[in-house]
Amino acid sequence: MPPTADHPNCRAVDAVLERAGAAGRVQILTDAAPTAAAAAALLGVEVGAIANSLVFATAQDEPVLVMTSGAHRVDLAKAAQLLGSAALRRADPEFVHAATGQPIGGVAPVAHPTPLRTLVDEDLERYPQLWAAGGIPHAVFPTTFHELVRLTAGTPAAVA
Repeated sequence: MPPTADHPNCRAVDAVLERAGAAGRVQILTDAAPTAAAAAALLGVEVGAIANSLVFATAQDEPVLVMTSGAHRVDLAKAAQLLGSAALRRADPEFVHAATGQPIGGVAPVAHPTPLRTLVDEDLERYPQLWAAGGIPHAVFPTTFHELVRLTAGTPAAVA
């Protein structure tokens, strides 16, 4: 049986969305969607309209968030340069949870213990509606590119 929107992570994401005046709210999917392809299939949308929340560690072990289109992969060297770091590495599950309070496969772009420096893939602007994770692998919420940039205080960038 899937979890409900009453999960503490989902409530935290909804609270951020409400305070920010966002129109969308967390929705629970029938199955977990730990990947962009899984989320797109469950939602019936193009994989590129899935805004993946990927946490990386800088060379100084600072957690950073890269919101990328599900249609492609992050160019680590390019993203590191944009963030002013010598390198980026994919964060392990413990690092991600410590930085976000959320599990890999369900990391929302918001509702973290402290705000993360964020890059938002400018390719996401092509889609009128995006779907981002809602704090757990079963949860998503609808948003737009401009709203995502505003919610995360992110920097639009070419990250692929």
